Amino acid sequence: MNQKPDDEADVFRTAMRDVKPLSGQPRLPPTGPKPSPRPRQSEADERAVLKEMMEGPPVDSGDELSYRGNGVQDSVFRRLKRGTYHLGDELDLHGMISDTAGLAVARFLAECRRRDLRCVRIIHGKGLRSKGTGPVLKQRVDGWLRRHHAVLAFCSARPQDGGTGAVYVL
Repeated sequence: MNQKPDDEADVFRTAMRDVKPLSGQPRLPPTGPKPSPRPRQSEADERAVLKEMMEGPPVDSGDELSYRGNGVQDSVFRRLKRGTYHLGDELDLHGMISDTAGLAVARFLAECRRRDLRCVRIIHGKGLRSKGTGPVLKQRVDGWLRRHHAVLAFCSARPQDGGTGAVYVL
């Protein structure tokens, strides 16, 4: 297929001879401000985590909450229980219903990971105003944190930090 440049132009003209130009106005790109970028994948990940956290029955819990994932050293867990880690932030769930609290926990943990916070406190309350059902949010927080992929360990806080109404989360 060694054609000369004039031959290639002739071939092109021959191939395009029946082509008719589009009628009407030429299409211009849309004008106006571009939409701001949204982290759609991050939002989808948060929704998936929330869905996973909401599935299943609530985990029964006693007065003290405690969880230690695989690979968490004894010394690290002891320091967590003593409250010696710096708390980067906290989330207070008082007054929230379960669905709202679950969404708040998922968003809070995602934001903590984004900000590279290693230890935080979640205040769930003691359930003293729950009518005969026990501490609903406390039980839910226990289950949500156990199933969250980023949580290495958690335990009830020291009395001065909320006691059994709050957890330190690593």
